Amino acid sequence: MNTAPRARTEPPAPHAADSHDLIRVQGARVNNLRDVSLEIPKRRLTVFTGVSGSGKSSLVFGTIAAESQRMINETYSAFVQGFMPALARPDVDVLEGLTTAIIVDQQRLGADPRSTVGTATDANAMLRILFSRLGRPHIGSPQAFSFNVASISGAGAVTMERAGRTVKERREFSVTGGMCPRCEGRGTVSDIDLTQLYDDSKSIAEGAFTIPGWKSDSWWTVRTYAESGFLDPDKPIRDFTEREMRDFLHREPVKVKVEGVNLTYEGLIPKVRKSFLSKDVDSLQPHVRAFVERAVTFAACPDCGGTRLNEAARSSKIGGIGIADACAMQISDLAVWVRGLDEPSAAPLLTSLGRTLDSFVEIGLGYLALDRPSGTLSGGEAQRVKMIRHLGSSLTDTTYVFDEPTIGLHPHDVRRMNDLLLRLRDKGNTVLVVEHKPETIAIADHVVDLGPGAGRDGGTVCFEGSVGDLRAGGTLTGRHLDDRASLKEAVREPSGVLEVRGADANNLRDVDADIPLGVLTVVTGVAGSGKSSLVHGSLGGREGVVSVDQSPIRGSRRSNPATYTGLLDPVRKAFAKANGVKPALFSANSEGACPACKGAGVVYTDLAMMAGVATVCEECEGRRFQASVLEYRLGGRDISQVLAMPVAEAEEFFGAGEARTPAAHAVLRRLSDVGLGYLTLGQPLTTLSGGERQRIRLAARMAEKGGVYILDEPTAGLHLADVEHLLGLLDRLVDSGKTVVVIEHHQAVMAHADWIIDLGPGAGHDGGRIVFEGTPADLVAARSTLTGEHLADYVGG
Repeated sequence: MNTAPRARTEPPAPHAADSHDLIRVQGARVNNLRDVSLEIPKRRLTVFTGVSGSGKSSLVFGTIAAESQRMINETYSAFVQGFMPALARPDVDVLEGLTTAIIVDQQRLGADPRSTVGTATDANAMLRILFSRLGRPHIGSPQAFSFNVASISGAGAVTMERAGRTVKERREFSVTGGMCPRCEGRGTVSDIDLTQLYDDSKSIAEGAFTIPGWKSDSWWTVRTYAESGFLDPDKPIRDFTEREMRDFLHREPVKVKVEGVNLTYEGLIPKVRKSFLSKDVDSLQPHVRAFVERAVTFAACPDCGGTRLNEAARSSKIGGIGIADACAMQISDLAVWVRGLDEPSAAPLLTSLGRTLDSFVEIGLGYLALDRPSGTLSGGEAQRVKMIRHLGSSLTDTTYVFDEPTIGLHPHDVRRMNDLLLRLRDKGNTVLVVEHKPETIAIADHVVDLGPGAGRDGGTVCFEGSVGDLRAGGTLTGRHLDDRASLKEAVREPSGVLEVRGADANNLRDVDADIPLGVLTVVTGVAGSGKSSLVHGSLGGREGVVSVDQSPIRGSRRSNPATYTGLLDPVRKAFAKANGVKPALFSANSEGACPACKGAGVVYTDLAMMAGVATVCEECEGRRFQASVLEYRLGGRDISQVLAMPVAEAEEFFGAGEARTPAAHAVLRRLSDVGLGYLTLGQPLTTLSGGERQRIRLAARMAEKGGVYILDEPTAGLHLADVEHLLGLLDRLVDSGKTVVVIEHHQAVMAHADWIIDLGPGAGHDGGRIVFEGTPADLVAARSTLTGEHLADYVGG
């Protein structure tokens, strides 16, 4: 027996690869970040909190995710990079430990008329393959079921060299597509009201056109018609001959010369269709959208019945169900139908399709249909649709970046979203979430709180650590994390009712409702229960109703709070009056613009496939205006100094003294009322957070005259502390004699209501009914609905 002492084994030294467990950020200065440095643990769920505008998105999306994407793009060849968006390096000293970032943000899905939920998630692609294999009668390949592919055929002689001889052969080709030829795959046809396009009592020379943007000196529009030679520009349109009218309205595209320049002339109707109707109506600028809604009538295509597909594609069926029927089903029902198909030859395809459809249900979108246009989805729905493709992914050690994934979710659904975030983390991924909801903050492994304020007062890390330490940390988020609103002791009495009778839009089931006047009404229910259909569909178009929905505000990098809210108009007029000059001088987009940067304040240099570089204009030093314009003063300030003011300072400036301008002061007061007193008037809209954009839109719409205000989830993007501010604004609106109707999931807003209308009990065809009407106290006492249970838990009932 060997009794020799056994040698002690030293624990193995840690592997060098195991030391990369942190994402290190040093000296981040994107937007309002002030030299932010921090360490983020990998393979953990980190939640970034802070008031709206504190710098959360600048850190997570503008710094970490942006640099990860830029570095991945640089791995491609220069040729490939030339086809990709050029990304500049974020303003940061050091970024270490980055992994591949997958960004799931709230950007709306493409608003192309042919884009649907099915095309955006690959579900349609799998359905097309399924019908091409199993559909009877068999009509062709998967593209025969695609409403984006037209059926075409052709024949002709082909000349080729063969064995030193020139040979001609007759060739034929055909492509079998599924596109409806009448509506070209859009599902709708349009009828144009010609009286909205022109005044037929005038000639073209007299300015007959009433189309937005069609100016008399425009080469591409009015002058092409006036100088084409097909029409008499001095004759009233009503006096055109039959041939002139045909050329004016319907002529096929043809080249013409206008003052020696080659231009394309085509009839007015096809030109208007191409210019205005080839895009989704909701993506157009407001004044153009108003024109389209006034001039164009849309109806379901009579040939395809709105299915977008031609007759052949509609005729092929599986068990009596066509592809159009399948796409029109509620996704939860479609998943059941797919699971019921027993076809061994397509088993892998059926498994993959079933998994994708189950992901929709799991993520709370089972009420959608695959033929739902993607442009009609809310920001929260769009973000969850983007998540579909990642739920079954086998990738690990990836960084997933989410922007408020709980937006638009009922408290009942927030729990499911939290489970999905934890599942991504447990597969070995780093999950970064920008979020305000306490329920999601509570599941974080690590919390980063930015602030302490917004805009200039934010941009620093106030706290890093666990949720428990956050509660004891004393930051604004920590203090409000356990806030719970209490029910009102007394509710307001209504002064009358707005009647809704027989509402049947979308999934509503002949709903009758009485909306009380003069009080705060909150409409609740799970996502897809019919809230927006009831409120926007039944009240939105009525006279005196101001509707503030979730559609995103649009604007270029030249747009800012002053231009968007209409504030700049009275300011320019005040400057012009004080100095005896034209108002146009005080617009950076007009006569007063710096000639070097054209009013942008920066000069952009295009570096081909490399990121473009923006440098501060040397001539105006970033002030955007000509030096001569900056000599004009109002109240001792020039126009660039006024645009650099925060809203709160500008409100005081235009409220009294030499610069007193009531019209400007009224706009600024509305901006302050929605909690945007820290924003500078000239800050580009492209740099605003989601919550800031929501509130700036609310401030702009509050200027409209109306007795009823409809707000769609106004707490979206708001910090816990800002919700209290919003409740004060809603109270002030009601106390001033307005009726306020709010679609909302936030329990604090429900508790603050005078009246609640709860829809459900479920989503899609499981919803569409009113399951409760009454006061919040009655809802809590009854606990008869999902909303009642969650509200009772929230207020401690």
